[in-house]
This record gives sequence, C-alpha cells and structure tokens, in this order.
Amino acid sequence: MPDPKLIAFYLPQFHPIPENDTWWGKGFTEWRNVVRARPKFSGHEQPRLPADLGFCDLRVPETRREQAELAQAHGIHGFCYYYYWFSGRRLLERPLAEVHASGAPDFPFCICWANHPWNRRWDGTPDDVLMPLEYRAGDDRRFIRDVIPLLRDSRYIRIGERPLLVVSRPQDVPQMQAWVAAWRDECSAAAIAPPYLCLVQDADGADPRAFDFDAAIEFPPHGLVVSDVTAAIPDLDRAFAGQVWDYVSGAKWALDRALPPYPFFRGVMTGWDNTPRLPQNGQIFVNAHPANYQRWLAAVVAQARAKPAVEERVVFINAWNEWAEGAYLEPDLHYGRQFLEATRRALDGS
Repeated sequence: MPDPKLIAFYLPQFHPIPENDTWWGKGFTEWRNVVRARPKFSGHEQPRLPADLGFCDLRVPETRREQAELAQAHGIHGFCYYYYWFSGRRLLERPLAEVHASGAPDFPFCICWANHPWNRRWDGTPDDVLMPLEYRAGDDRRFIRDVIPLLRDSRYIRIGERPLLVVSRPQDVPQMQAWVAAWRDECSAAAIAPPYLCLVQDADGADPRAFDFDAAIEFPPHGLVVSDVTAAIPDLDRAFAGQVWDYVSGAKWALDRALPPYPFFRGVMTGWDNTPRLPQNGQIFVNAHPANYQRWLAAVVAQARAKPAVEERVVFINAWNEWAEGAYLEPDLHYGRQFLEATRRALDGS
C-alpha cells in the first residue's frame, strides 16, 4: 500500500526583489523579520535561527537542491509553492521559474495561487495596500495560460491524471465558476487534463462545490478552536496585545472535528508564531513540540491511508519554510532536525 503523499507549503520570500527593496528597504528578505524577533515571555523561543541551510538565498540552485534532499529523505512528497500573480505580473517568481527551467531539483511540486493583496500588516487584508489584487477582464485565461507550462512539467503533482492547482481564496474572485470553465477550456485546447482544483479553507469553512472546485484543504491554524492561555502567562510582555494559544488543544479539536461532506485533504501545522512580522499583536502557539506535531500528523496520515481512492491519500503541512510565522520543517538551532524526523516517524507509523 503506497504511503500518503505529504505536501508542504513553500514560501519563496527568501531572496530580494525590487518591490521589497522599495517597500521595506534595500536587500529585504523574510530573514530580516526573523532575526528581529524577541521573546514575549520566559520560554518563548525567539528569535528562531536556521541551522543546516543557514540564512539561505533561494536564488542559489544548491540551496534548492539541499531543501529537496532534506524533504525527500524525511518523507515529504513535494512542495506547494505560493504563486503570486497580479493580472499577469508575478512577484517572487524566480525560485520556481528556475526550478522549472532547469529541471532541478528532480522533486515534485505544485502551486497555490495566493490571491490576496500585499499590505504592510502581512495579513492579506486590504488595509495599507502595497500590491492590490484586481480581477480584470481576460485574467481568467491569462492566468491559466501563464501556469500551463508548469502543469505540463513531469514533476508537477497530480491527483490521478489531473494537475493539482490550489487557490487560496476563490471566494474573492468574481464569477469564479466562469474562471473554472475558462481554465478547463484552455487546458483542453492545450491537450492537458483539467486541473484538480483545491481551495485553502479559512475560518469561514468555504465549500469548494460553490466554486466548481474539487476539494478543500485544511490549513491550520485557520479555523482551529483552541484554548487561549494568554492570561496564564505570568511574565508576558505588557506591551504585547496579541494572543497565546495552546497547540495541543488545537490538534485535539482538529482530530475530533466532524469532517465536511465533500472531498477534504487534512492538514497539520508544525507550529505558529507570527510575532516576527507582528511584534506586539501576533499569535503564539505554545507546546508546539516535535512529539505533539508527530502525534497530530500520524493521526491524519492514518486517516489518509484509509481513504479508498489512492490518489486522494494526500496530507498538507504548514509549512516547509514559513520562518516568520513559526511554521517550518527546516532545521533550526533549537530543535535541529527533530520536526523532520518526527515527519518521517509519523509516516512510517513508528
């Protein structure tokens, strides 16, 4: 029986681009947020610093190869790259473009169209917008024509014969069903199978059927019901106006929840702490330890393994490298490779 496929979301923010130079200062990458983080209470692990891969630059082919080798060795099937597309203009496109053009590393991938505006708050809301996202006439076909070369790639992840295409928020796209019809039409004209469409489920629990999508992806911490332990932190920084939540309570809730009546891919997170981006009003999960992550992942792997359709035995992980949100599998100086090793054990059932 084949193992379920573990797909980790992948952030391409770790290289400079002209737009970020303008908005945040010359040479900005996500590492600038990561290293500025400071603890908000005793035992709060900040800043989180990389180990094996160092402060990597995703323009470097050797870095991308080492990432793929680490992931593959620990049971990760592939990466889901965030794809930033604004009416034909792409941002942070270089890592994936070079992976596609070079054929290396030989490691499966798919894309998630992160269809939300960029702003100074790092939360995708329309406040203080840096890069607006508009849906213009013709964008439906323009988008799918831009991604069809990726969908043709022999490494591209498929559900059955259909390339897996993830969209963060189809509910924000006017007449999304018309977009889906256009995408199918363009793929048919290009002689490739229609994409298998998944949405990333937020706290509102969007139903993929409302948009002619095939499935939803669970994406913690969005939608989790958790225990708020903020008041129980005795030495919490008085200036901190965010929340502190318990990871174990969220994992237990997720495993006990009633699953929706449509195709649904389970997801887990390694942890969550976005105070590097939002120093005084972020959210912090405590007890996000490798052993607790392993228990959560092992449980959803078992659920995926029990699915009758082999092609639907897929689990998503948040994330491979979301360092500024405390959600990453890459080795750090505190835990080393423990989260990766926990991933391998959860997949192996050990």
